[in-house]
Amino acid sequence: MEIDQVETFLAVVTYGGFHRAAEMLHVSQPAVSGRIRALEESLGVSLFTRGRATPTLSPAGKALRPHAEQILRTVAMARQAVHELQPLTAGALRIAASLSVCTYLMPEVMESYKAANPKVMVHLRSGNSMQVLKMVLDGEADIGVARSLNHPEVETMTLRDDPLILVGDPAHPMAGNRHAHLEEVEAWPLIFYDRGSSDWTLTQGLFRRAGLLPNVVLEVETIEAAKRMVERKLGFSFLPQIALTQELRQGKLVSIEILDAEPLSRNLDVIHPRHRALAKEAQDLLNLLRTAAATALAQGKSPAQHPSETA
Repeated sequence: MEIDQVETFLAVVTYGGFHRAAEMLHVSQPAVSGRIRALEESLGVSLFTRGRATPTLSPAGKALRPHAEQILRTVAMARQAVHELQPLTAGALRIAASLSVCTYLMPEVMESYKAANPKVMVHLRSGNSMQVLKMVLDGEADIGVARSLNHPEVETMTLRDDPLILVGDPAHPMAGNRHAHLEEVEAWPLIFYDRGSSDWTLTQGLFRRAGLLPNVVLEVETIEAAKRMVERKLGFSFLPQIALTQELRQGKLVSIEILDAEPLSRNLDVIHPRHRALAKEAQDLLNLLRTAAATALAQGKSPAQHPSETA
């Protein structure tokens, strides 16, 4: 049993097929098939049920999966332990993060980080979640921070939940009651942003599953633009909690609870490659990200409950 065989096994499981696993691992499909075959031969079992469009785990494959995940975690920890014995020198830190993370989380983190690591050159690049993942996989970034990042070749740690929250200006005529049914919200003036993004898809799906058509009065490119439109009472918008910390705490915006719909929840994740141990510079950043994410989660709530919510 070899490490690349274990990684390939988990890639097929994660992405639901040999072809997709090959794309994500940047190898050919025959190479993926060969690794799986070699792993099965070394174990003397079949790990997948063949003959279907999407391969499914056999009983042996299901039994192997948690152990395979543990193997990769152990390998990553071993690399890290060896790396920590090497002499430390101030160098460069490359970070890939989503635009919302760059805008609302990283400034505070960078202030603390640069104070503690003044000689480290930091390179911060932004992109959507898939672009962040690609930069880490391609070795262009040491750490990635975005939403819902999972891949067999990276370690993923969830920093916090980052739900999408329906918000409006407290002086807007429709914002008087801090809760509503989805059918009511359908008719409200809604502001959407970044068409085709995961946020846009999640919000559209909320209405589509209920057979409703949202009243979209504005579409803009960025979260910040959508927030500014809401502040001018032009409508309501589903925005990430991470982008609303100051506005909700200061009462500039209010959140609206949708009584008959599931919350639009996502994870804010940080990733780093399994094959490359984290340098001390990256470990310091990771610790600051944990602290900043926990602080933002505690602060990103409305300062007080509306009386109608306590009735």
